[in-house]
Amino acid sequence: MTAIAAHHLTVRYGEVLALDDVSVDVREGRICGLLGMNGSGKSTLFKSLVGLIRPDAGEIRIMDRGRKQARREGLIAYVPQSEAVDWTFPVTVSDVVLMGRYGHLGPTRRPRRADKAAMRSALTRVGLTELADRPIGELSGGQRKRTFVARGIAQDARLLFLDEPFAGVDKKSEAMISDLLRELRDEGRTVVISTHDLASVPELCDEAILLQQRVIAHGAIDEVLAPEMLARTFGVEAR
Repeated sequence: MTAIAAHHLTVRYGEVLALDDVSVDVREGRICGLLGMNGSGKSTLFKSLVGLIRPDAGEIRIMDRGRKQARREGLIAYVPQSEAVDWTFPVTVSDVVLMGRYGHLGPTRRPRRADKAAMRSALTRVGLTELADRPIGELSGGQRKRTFVARGIAQDARLLFLDEPFAGVDKKSEAMISDLLRELRDEGRTVVISTHDLASVPELCDEAILLQQRVIAHGAIDEVLAPEMLARTFGVEAR
């Protein structure tokens, strides 16, 4: 099945054209890297796909569903950039992960035994069990990212979007997150990451998209990361 089918997306912020006739198709069970300069439209594309903004034109299908239906079924998980999160909000690590269970809760919206078990299992997978009661604001950058990945795991999302997951993250946490994303891919989930770290893409991703308001290239890593393609995307000569 196609996990993402987005066709002819156009997004404007006033007079600024953020996305211009963008079309991407990503199959299930893949890790797809989204690459581009600051201001290239990566975050706008993410927000369009997860339903945070409405494109001015175009069509989006997630797992052969509309975005609202996909969200209602808990199919989509979104790990935002660190700057988009209020880290002073008084919640613990376990609270954040339990938020992923919201769509599974009964009429009372109180976590049940199965929800708490899913939370604990997710924390184990990301190596944060001992920090379950720690306020989210006291975590390191890598621990914060892993907390939000755990939320997606607890949610049982089939499609995970991670916006700059390696920004402000130490190498140990980056390696742990990368290993975890491969595990999720091997379980049949689909992962899309935006990143500036070109060096990490060949080892982590199965395919990549180069974006500069329009799709410059989308396909196999060796084709997309060819020097001429990177030059068109980043405006520099690449080796």
